[in-house]
Amino acid sequence: MAKLSGGVAVIKVGGGSEVEVNERKDRVVDALCSTRAAVQEGIVAGGGTALLRASKKLETLANDSSLTRDQRTGVVIVRNAVRLPAMKIAANAGKEGAVIVEKVLEAAEESTGYDAQNDKYVNMFEAGIIDPTRVVRVAISDATSVASLMMTAEAAVVEAPKESKKKNGKRAPAAEVEEDEELFGSY
Repeated sequence: MAKLSGGVAVIKVGGGSEVEVNERKDRVVDALCSTRAAVQEGIVAGGGTALLRASKKLETLANDSSLTRDQRTGVVIVRNAVRLPAMKIAANAGKEGAVIVEKVLEAAEESTGYDAQNDKYVNMFEAGIIDPTRVVRVAISDATSVASLMMTAEAAVVEAPKESKKKNGKRAPAAEVEEDEELFGSY
């Protein structure tokens, strides 16, 4: 990593078609940006593990009696939000996100996380599942900024919810409930 902090390199990217070359080029650019960010600010356990550990600290903060009710509510919302990346990774691997999250949170070692590709719990650093600290920090900062903007907006345009087929001549609301809705309540 020390050699990556300065200097010049030429990276040749090839492929069978222009689309393939552009896709590979984008991956190389993403990898370079991630590497630069890691060199500048360090790395954290990937796969949402670092955010899960942060959620544990937020749980403690949510019980702080010096916080107002509104502050506590804000802490709980952020705590639930930072658990979602790990839950979604597990769900995308065909597992129950809430179960995986609880097992990771119960692990004694801070760097233990869920390796979705191999379906096992591992030391994320040893397994090479890492995220640049800057990427995680900026993601939280940007999400907070968007949430603040949405809270202060006077109006928002959203997609109408899908409706299921008619039953007894009446339209029934869609039965699907997203995990996000379970965590944050319906809007």
